[in-house]
Amino acid sequence: MFDWIRRLVLQVMRVPHDPAPPLGAPGSVRVFRAGRNYYKLRVFRWGLGQCGALVGIVVSLSFLGWFKLEVESARRAQAVAVAPAQPPAPPTAPATGRKAARPRSDPKQDLRRLAARTPGWVIPVIAGFEIWGILLFVLQLPVTFAVVRLDFEMHWYIVTDRSLRIRTGLLRLQESTMSFANLQQVEVKQGPLQRLLGLADVHVQSAGGGGGHEPGQAGDSLHTGIFHSVNNATEIRDLILERLRQFRQAGLGDPDDHGHPAASPSPAPGDALAAARELLAEARALRQSLG
Repeated sequence: MFDWIRRLVLQVMRVPHDPAPPLGAPGSVRVFRAGRNYYKLRVFRWGLGQCGALVGIVVSLSFLGWFKLEVESARRAQAVAVAPAQPPAPPTAPATGRKAARPRSDPKQDLRRLAARTPGWVIPVIAGFEIWGILLFVLQLPVTFAVVRLDFEMHWYIVTDRSLRIRTGLLRLQESTMSFANLQQVEVKQGPLQRLLGLADVHVQSAGGGGGHEPGQAGDSLHTGIFHSVNNATEIRDLILERLRQFRQAGLGDPDDHGHPAASPSPAPGDALAAARELLAEARALRQSLG
């Protein structure tokens, strides 16, 4: 069931296939994912949202049910013979020096008067809204849960011996690639909730990047990449620093050129002598023209 929903959501969102490794040796590819506790946290937040929606539906259904009963009661009261009206009470003179107090409005009585003036065709409409509200709540449960799980699965962190690639997001897909040639800083950041769950963020900054980015805002800067909510942040940091050290020791040449550069052929002695004679003749001709 979930696989079918997963394929449907990926097709509707037009999410591309899994990211390919960035530039680097095939044997050096390391793939990291977000921590399992991060997924549990997302599911917990999703559950809280669904509970809030369920409470709202129950409250609204209770109000609509009460309003429907009031409308039916008003309709039955209108069908009964109206009792003779009692004579109005004589008006009382207001007290001197005091303002007459306004009668306080009762919201419940106002709603009852509104229900008495409501036509009968409103009752089927209210029942239809109740049914549609329940159906929509039930139908969105597997879809929203699949979105939460797929958003967790879309966290890709790939490191090679020459570069790294970060892809996150489902509704808003973000992918960035950073070369070790421009890498300047690698640090680990951990908030209180992440510390409780055993998670942390690895911030990678390249040349030209500035600070001021909050955790979880990967992609907001072209010079900053974030391994968000991983459970092995120290391992990732040490791996990047070690490969960065090896990359700088190896030099900054073309990564595809692993051999020694070919030596340029030295000119033959005869060719060098002919070139020197030709240069001398041109110098003499230039001197004569100036004289």
